[in-house]
Amino acid sequence: MDHYGKGTSDMEVIEETPIKSDLPADFTVLALGDSLTRGTGDETGKGYVGLVVEELKSQYKRKPIIHNLGINGQVSKELVQQVKQPEVKRQIQAADVILVTIGGNDLFQKGQTLLEYDHEAISVSQKNFLGNLHEIFKDINKVNDSATILLLGLYNPFIDLDKDIDTNRIVRDWNNATAEVVAHYENAIFVPTFDLFQLSVNEYLYSDNFHPNKKGYRLIADRVAPLIKWEDVER
Repeated sequence: MDHYGKGTSDMEVIEETPIKSDLPADFTVLALGDSLTRGTGDETGKGYVGLVVEELKSQYKRKPIIHNLGINGQVSKELVQQVKQPEVKRQIQAADVILVTIGGNDLFQKGQTLLEYDHEAISVSQKNFLGNLHEIFKDINKVNDSATILLLGLYNPFIDLDKDIDTNRIVRDWNNATAEVVAHYENAIFVPTFDLFQLSVNEYLYSDNFHPNKKGYRLIADRVAPLIKWEDVER
């Protein structure tokens, strides 16, 4: 966001020699979305994507190929357009696992949504987001319906505002509606993050009080990595 965040990077790391002949020679992780995909707030620059890849390398003694196409500040309508781009479609086709963070900028709009609370405006934003999410998943599956898609839910960085607005309810409702969309797609998994930050959110936020810090990204990575199994990436 830029708050959940524009720039992209593309990093490849490939294991020189196979460890086991019954495993694929390599597997590819594609990361899409906003500044959480970019790792904004982690001074090491790894973010949850980098930490997940480290965990996979450690567990399987292999280095995945990783393409991080996250864009700071990206909203869902922009991701709709991104996944239609020929080069991005090529990378989707080659991916075994697709990690996605999107929706934080749609909901929070740099904090303005909650500072100028308007229930109707949030409802409109949610409806538009859910429609965009369906289009994103459909377009991904048109190109590659065998890749596992992991969509991360939202956490609530604004818990301190709850004396005035029930921000937890707003974020939970958004996550519940998002999870219902994800459930329509057999190759997709909704990964909740709300509970990871709920009890001590400030401990896991960067100095901007919005993005996760290194510890926050570690919490997210520790939840995501176990969901990626080798059987997900064997063709």
